[in-house]
Order: sequence, then structure tokens, then C-alpha cells
Amino acid sequence: MNGAGAEAEAVLVGAELQAEMVAHALAERPLEACGLIAGRDQRAVRFHATRNALRSPVRYDVDPRDLLAVTMRIEEEGLDLWGIFHSHPATEAYPSPTDVRLAHYPDAYYLICSLRRPESPVLRAFRIAGGRIREVALRAG
Repeated sequence: MNGAGAEAEAVLVGAELQAEMVAHALAERPLEACGLIAGRDQRAVRFHATRNALRSPVRYDVDPRDLLAVTMRIEEEGLDLWGIFHSHPATEAYPSPTDVRLAHYPDAYYLICSLRRPESPVLRAFRIAGGRIREVALRAG
């Protein structure tokens, strides 16, 4: 986290939602899993597992039908598209150059789950905007 004296940004993602994301990642392994997160302000409210249209172990693209259905549901619930989730089945939970290049939602949080050690999944949150990556503290509160 950068900036002397700057207060670190933190987001709230309940333990149950975190568990849903990890379970989806494990179920899709060895492919990358993906999903969308509904929320408001600094708090995630609901996780929507989606299909990876690319069916790839190294890239993801939310299936267009899922994207439409989930974004409509999020809007109907009066929530925001708060975050975008995906897994890294074999690498660390940090945005890859491809993740950065394809990060088209600068206001969204990007949550990445590493399954490099599947017995100990790691979930981390980031903001990606203008090619810059900033980690955000993830709280289960």
C-alpha cells in the first residue's frame, strides 16, 4: 500500500462469501473460475458464480449469457457490480499482465483466488485502473 500517512483501503467480504468463491474455484480447477460480486460501497453482498467462456486454465471471460443475467439481477436488487472474481489455478493471487490489460472496470474490486496450494487457497483483493495495481485489504467482517 502506497502513500505515507494514507489510510489503507479495506473492503468487507463475509466469510461465507469468501468460502463460496473458494469453493467455486476448487470446483472449476484446473480451469480458471470466474464470477461477479454484487455490493455497495465497501461491502460485498452476494457472489454470483459464472461460467468461464474460454474454458482455459490460464484465462477467463465471463460467459456473455451469465454476464447479462447477473448484471440484470444485480440491478434489480438495487446493488452495484461491486467486484469481479477469478482464480489462478497454478499461480499466486496477484493480477497477471493479461488481467491488468483486460481490467475494464476501474471502479470494481478484483478478487483473485490462488489455488497454487489447493489445500490452502489464498484470496486477495485489488483495484486495477490505468494499468496500475493497488492491493486492498480484505476483511471478513
